Amino acid sequence: MNPKRYLITAALPYANGPIHIGHLAGCYLPADIYVRYLRAQKRDVKFIGGSDEHGVPITIRAMKEGITPQQVVDKFHALIKESMEQMNISFDIYSRTSNATHHETASAFFKKMYDDGLFEEKETEQYFDEKTNTFLADRYIVGTCPVCANPNAYGDQCEKCGTSLSPEQLINPRSALSDAVPVKKKTKHWYFPLQQYEPWLKEWIVEGHKDWKNNVYGQCKSWLDNGLQSRAMTRDSNWGIKVPLPDAEGKVLYVWFDAPIGYISATKELTEHWADYWCNNDTKLVHFIGKDNIVFHCIIFPSMLKAHGGFVLPDNVPANEFLNIEGEKVSTSRNWAVWVHEYIKDFPGCEDVLRYVLCANAPETKDNDFTWKDFQDRNNSELVSIFGNFVNRTWVLMHKLCAGKVPKLHDDILDDTDKKLIEEIGNAKTTIENLLEEFKIREALFEVIDLARKGNKYMQEKEPWIIAKSTDDSGKPTSNAQKSIDNCMHLCLQLTANLAILIHPFLPGTAKKMLGMMKVVDKILDWENAGKIKLLSTGYSLREPQLLFRKIEDAEINVQVEKLKNGLIKQAVTNNTTKMEENKSSSTASTMKPLIQYDDFAKMDLKVGTIRSAEKVEKADKLLKLEVDLGFETRTIVSGIALHFEPTTIIGKQVIVVANLAPRKMRGIESNGMILMAENAAGKLIFVNPDEATENGSGVS
Repeated sequence: MNPKRYLITAALPYANGPIHIGHLAGCYLPADIYVRYLRAQKRDVKFIGGSDEHGVPITIRAMKEGITPQQVVDKFHALIKESMEQMNISFDIYSRTSNATHHETASAFFKKMYDDGLFEEKETEQYFDEKTNTFLADRYIVGTCPVCANPNAYGDQCEKCGTSLSPEQLINPRSALSDAVPVKKKTKHWYFPLQQYEPWLKEWIVEGHKDWKNNVYGQCKSWLDNGLQSRAMTRDSNWGIKVPLPDAEGKVLYVWFDAPIGYISATKELTEHWADYWCNNDTKLVHFIGKDNIVFHCIIFPSMLKAHGGFVLPDNVPANEFLNIEGEKVSTSRNWAVWVHEYIKDFPGCEDVLRYVLCANAPETKDNDFTWKDFQDRNNSELVSIFGNFVNRTWVLMHKLCAGKVPKLHDDILDDTDKKLIEEIGNAKTTIENLLEEFKIREALFEVIDLARKGNKYMQEKEPWIIAKSTDDSGKPTSNAQKSIDNCMHLCLQLTANLAILIHPFLPGTAKKMLGMMKVVDKILDWENAGKIKLLSTGYSLREPQLLFRKIEDAEINVQVEKLKNGLIKQAVTNNTTKMEENKSSSTASTMKPLIQYDDFAKMDLKVGTIRSAEKVEKADKLLKLEVDLGFETRTIVSGIALHFEPTTIIGKQVIVVANLAPRKMRGIESNGMILMAENAAGKLIFVNPDEATENGSGVS
């Protein structure tokens, strides 16, 4: 197919937290690079993104923080969108699934399929939490993974091993809301009979898309070989898109029915000509995703589109594998992640460095590992020492040896070394173009850097600074020497212009800096200009050199490694605190927790304080709001001890406080510390406090 237009989507992130570098490496960065390349080719392309705001993780976060789901998504949609913009992810639109256009589009999509008789209506028994009187969606159920024994696998997927699951497969399932053992209760839902689309999917994928990446093709084939089953397209919930049927009170569309339709609704928001991109067969639709979304984008969503009718199907789904961090899997629950918004604050002006490292180390065919040491090495030894070094040397020598202007190219003295460089510039364009068309983005970036490496080698062989010493009686280079210098600098300058074009999809900020140094407009970045050696006009004055990249020092890297480790420790403390304050433990622990080092304990700042006031938190049976005098200040601390103490009986009590615990909102109240408690054999909480009255603020060691 020779497409007339391109529609590129990137997976919708859950708006229940910030994005981390694994998100960027998985789909947003490769999608952006591919889109920028298509735009440089002057192709008609739309790049669609947005926040998925109806996932169960959102409602779980809302309950934990005592706020509404809408407040959660409003906060994180804004943060995610800002992070994308700061990292130069160039969406044509970044929308959200909570808006009216999406609700209307998804409802209409479901209603048409319903009216066409494409759903099966079933009454089944599903997990129900009797404590909270709630039907439990898959993500509300946790238990032990039957594949890897992860004790905190979800009812739809194990995030440790990546296995797709159903709640029935979990060992010892429990409710994520109350930790209670769920029971089965009857409920009615509408199912999409995927098994009816198996023959078509096998023809479309197994026979028709053998060109897909091995990880994508292999996972799809495995699902099809194992046989498909009907899948519920609705859920029991009050947060989401209401099922548009009269007998569906308290039911919403399944998030994986609703979310991919977000690509369609976002395109509707973007342009009134949205149907040209979604309903014409001369459109090439490409989904960029992570490997955990393969089944939804390659089997479920295409089957929905096929069943509904009238929509194009994905031409390719170049899914990446996972990016680990410092040898461990990313875990947002353990805070083992490098958050994009924090990176931007810690390394201002270094957005392209992160883009480079994540692309150079992209998990295209297997899980890869991000380390801060590799980040530093790639910046210093590749961006600074190869790419940046070539451009800087070229500009410095051009100002020194050619009066700051583009010198003439003397065809009559071109030698084999010159001709080889000219050939390599042309070849690089073709090679990079072919790699990008095949979604081999990491290899394409390598070719750009390798071209800069060849430029350094060429300059080193030519040694214009040595040739300049061949002078006449006036002290200027001889005519032949100047010609040789001119040719060397002319080709190096033309190579730099080519590098700006070729690096632009990968490092757009760097390309813009290079345009400024060359005093040229964005038009030069059109892909048709790549491979040419007449981009900068002879005699044209160029600006002074500007360093494209700075060296990253050991101290900066040490800070990031320490920050990562401290974040893990803080989250572990917070998780333990949450469990105690919500009184989820059913008995005194009979086993020791894993050993920690003295340095871990030393990070805790324990202070003596006195409770000055205590009151119950509204609509929270277990929580008390305390005002604790620490001597140097009074802190508000929310503690899960209301079932054990009357507020009036603990006023004046001295307690030990973890004073450097990160603030945390509980029921809308910011808690700034934790009271240390112990639990006796009867399950009664007792205070851990000094044996005798002690000055408030005194340290505990």
